Amino acid sequence: MTKADILEAWGAYLAQGRRRSPHTVRAYLATASRFLDAIGEADWATLAQLDASDLRRQLAARRQDGIGNVSAARELSALKGFLTFARNQAGLGEAMPPRLRGPRVKKGLPRPVTPDEAVNLAVAVDDNAVEPWIGARDRAVLLLLYGAGLRIAEALSLTGAAVPLSGTLTVTGKGGKQRVVPLLPIVREGVADYLAKCPWIIARDEALFKGAKGGPLSQGMVQKAVARARIALGLPATATPHALRHSFATHLLGAGADLRSLQELLGHASLGSTQIYTKVDAATLLDVYRNAHPREQD
Repeated sequence: MTKADILEAWGAYLAQGRRRSPHTVRAYLATASRFLDAIGEADWATLAQLDASDLRRQLAARRQDGIGNVSAARELSALKGFLTFARNQAGLGEAMPPRLRGPRVKKGLPRPVTPDEAVNLAVAVDDNAVEPWIGARDRAVLLLLYGAGLRIAEALSLTGAAVPLSGTLTVTGKGGKQRVVPLLPIVREGVADYLAKCPWIIARDEALFKGAKGGPLSQGMVQKAVARARIALGLPATATPHALRHSFATHLLGAGADLRSLQELLGHASLGSTQIYTKVDAATLLDVYRNAHPREQD
């Protein structure tokens, strides 16, 4: 068996069996290719015998190449999956990956956008759309993220049963947990504008937001629309759809919202997940202080 045979099988499994994105498949294949180069000739039986010490040596070599903790953690995850796949191919049944703890990765703070940037993004996706109804659709989705704090998956899981919108919206979040969020008039108006322009009939049990061909709108299409808009506006790569949810939380906290209320609005299972926004707000205030405080010059 050649290296190419192994990589072809691994890639097919990732793409078809696990439905990984093309980007993920390329990254995992590159990691497996480097690993196979390091261990020399191999087949499934040989790979099935590798253990944590082999992974540790590979990560040590990659460290010498200069990769950091985040990249090392991703490579370890890819290698564990690769060896689990190899053990299954070798006939070991429900094989488990080698036990090896990855490097500790410091969780970064959310990167919110400013209120003006959030509004400009919503306007830009509308202006840049190929059809008026698609622009109205994308704008409505972004208004739900920024104006109501929804996750993008929550917005796209809404059905026709949610309309016409009232002053509140019942949202089903992670783990099937439901919460009620208030809706600003601008959010309701944005969704109503989309519905008035949408060429598709939306049944109560069908997706509220439709793709160009009438099927459910995918997250990828919203992300692409936002990517085009942020490039046109000169915004950083951190200005993503999810950043609008971060902005919703950060701006409410800055306006005096208490953590418990914010936790309910965001649908966080624990208060610890919400408390990170206190650090974001403090970091934002520090940036303002550094940029605007009238310091005396030495």
